[in-house]
Amino acid sequence: MSRGFSLYLDTVRFAAAFVVLLSHWAYPRFTGGTYLWIRDLNLGSDAVVVFFVLSGLVIAFAAEEKDRSAKVFLFNRATRLYSVAIPALVLTFAADRLGALLWPEAYDGWWYNALPMGEFFFSGLTFSSEWGLSAVRLGTNGPYWSLSYEAAYYGLFAAAFFLRGGVRIACLCLLALVIGYKPLLLLPAWLAGVWIWKRMSRPDFHIGRKAAWLMVTAPVAVYGVSLAVDVPALFMLATERVTGLTAIQVAGLFRFSDEFLWNNLLAVLVAVNFLGVAALSRQAVLPGVPEPVRKGVVWAAGGSFSLYLVHYPLLQFMSGALVRADGIPGHEFLLLGLVFTLSMAFAAVFERRLKAFRQAILSAGEFLAGQRRRMQALVGSCGER
Repeated sequence: MSRGFSLYLDTVRFAAAFVVLLSHWAYPRFTGGTYLWIRDLNLGSDAVVVFFVLSGLVIAFAAEEKDRSAKVFLFNRATRLYSVAIPALVLTFAADRLGALLWPEAYDGWWYNALPMGEFFFSGLTFSSEWGLSAVRLGTNGPYWSLSYEAAYYGLFAAAFFLRGGVRIACLCLLALVIGYKPLLLLPAWLAGVWIWKRMSRPDFHIGRKAAWLMVTAPVAVYGVSLAVDVPALFMLATERVTGLTAIQVAGLFRFSDEFLWNNLLAVLVAVNFLGVAALSRQAVLPGVPEPVRKGVVWAAGGSFSLYLVHYPLLQFMSGALVRADGIPGHEFLLLGLVFTLSMAFAAVFERRLKAFRQAILSAGEFLAGQRRRMQALVGSCGER
């Protein structure tokens, strides 16, 4: 993966996370409805689709170029998720309970699901909140649903990539049954990222410069036109007619996959754009980026997972804390700035310390293995006596 293409992906990753933040910040209870147009365009949902394509691409790259074994793959994927997910769950639960105690009116709505502690952490730590018939919102942390999808895709990919023959088929079928139809409806979007890597990693990968630029720009234009004529709504109407369900029933049955037709089309557009950028980066025709800018982009992208995962409970909590500032001009930007800053501080403590987190787990594993060997040797020596 070239440096230019990697930088582009970092830019898109941070931009997508920030768009999700803006889409939630735009709720009237936070900003009075001034920025409701962001929600009308449904940009946050589209940004999650971009994340899925990115994830498929990065996971396929990591499996082939870095991990190379099922054991390493599963360890790296689990530590990547849990290094941020565990503290994010703790933060969400603590902030929700404290916020609901201090400002109950701010938590009196659909956006807060006061789960018992056991159910909250079980659903969060198993990433099963959207599997099967389950439909669980973890407190105020609405965005956590996508980790339920991500973990499912990691498992399916690992089974398909590392297993062979009948065992692979059996595992894939079993996983599909456990995961359920909702994540599977958006699986094509994730697989679009896998396809990008398979295509661009071929030795003969080449796309002419003009064609590559067309692949970069055309999807952006198609996306803009699609929003202008409301293609997502047309696809939703088609889903209702084919299934014979009402809009409310579709939303209830499919949950976060209710726009699967539009989401998968959007994934194709994103995949085409990424492939065009990959081709141009290989030909070294992309414009250069100053080193300070490159470092800034890499730094911002390094906190995007945290920004995505903790911004919503922070928005809810800080909006209650800043309720007396509602009359101050620009108070909504104070809220946005505080949430962004706190999210980046969270990333500094957890996400950016992934290597240390992994090393601590490996060291603990080695220590426990050593203790086990010593115990076995002690038992063996006692037996000889």
